[in-house]
Amino acid sequence: MKIQNDHVVEINYTLKTDGGETIDTSDTGGPLCYLHGKQNIIPGLENALTGKGLNDKISVRVEPKEAYGEREESLIQMIDKSQFPNFDEMTIGQQLQVQTESGHPLIVTVIAKAEEGLTLDGNHPLAGMNLNFDVEVISIREATAEELTHGHVHAEGSSCGHDH
Repeated sequence: MKIQNDHVVEINYTLKTDGGETIDTSDTGGPLCYLHGKQNIIPGLENALTGKGLNDKISVRVEPKEAYGEREESLIQMIDKSQFPNFDEMTIGQQLQVQTESGHPLIVTVIAKAEEGLTLDGNHPLAGMNLNFDVEVISIREATAEELTHGHVHAEGSSCGHDH
């Protein structure tokens, strides 16, 4: 079976920066299970996995436009401390969920704290970065009707909900 849309795919992976620093790996959290073709993973990695088979190993470099996009300076803003009832407890690196002017939720990171307020960055932490993946395909199966309806995997525990 080769990976195509509407397949549930389970992969082991290591993600590194261009400098070789490991950003994330399935060694710590277990394999990643996703529904192919439903934009559950970044487009560059999904495209690279299309047509691959069980036990295939690939290395792929994904540029920002096929990952989390370029960094946008407009997503960095200073917000007055009066907007934060718990301002004194806020720390640099802390993540918060805020609402955009259009009412959509956005995860932001506190990147600076000053007497007058906080500087928040709404860019994804990996925006603007090339992402280097080493991936091994460890299982492939057809998605269930319910998974296709919902657009994501329904698995018990950390596996894809089947025997290997």
